[in-house]
Amino acid sequence: MSDDPLGLLYSEHNRWLTGWLYRRLGCNSQAADLAQDTFLRILTSQRKTGERLTLDRPRAYLATVGQRLVCDHFRRQSLERAYLDMLATVPEAFALSAQEQCQMRETLFQLDALLDRLKPIVRTVFLLAQLDGLTYVQIARQLGIGERTVKRHMASAFEACILSDVAL
Repeated sequence: MSDDPLGLLYSEHNRWLTGWLYRRLGCNSQAADLAQDTFLRILTSQRKTGERLTLDRPRAYLATVGQRLVCDHFRRQSLERAYLDMLATVPEAFALSAQEQCQMRETLFQLDALLDRLKPIVRTVFLLAQLDGLTYVQIARQLGIGERTVKRHMASAFEACILSDVAL
């Protein structure tokens, strides 16, 4: 057995993973980037937990991590497209500089990642309150939960926002 299980995983499966990602993305460079990101995510996770990498089904594991990155990629693309569409409607007098646009895009990606880390019900409650402007009573009725539960979910969402490094 190798002293570097991640290195062995990389050498044995990177080519397969890149091909697997290419079939989902249709772009060699994006597939290669996401393959590298997959191994980086595994390395980061391994360092956080301190556990050695042992896999019975390495391709299934790589496909799972890779699929999550593909979803993130498409969500980020959709978010960027919506942002650019919105920018196109802004009158020239109020247009953002290229640097401001870049900062805004990065903040949107960070916010998207923050929302993605919330439990689905917490995210739904938060978005109904913040984007749709619903009251806690309206959210409780719409979701069939108690108003106290809505308050608890909002507190959880606000805590996540406060503890994040997203500059809102």
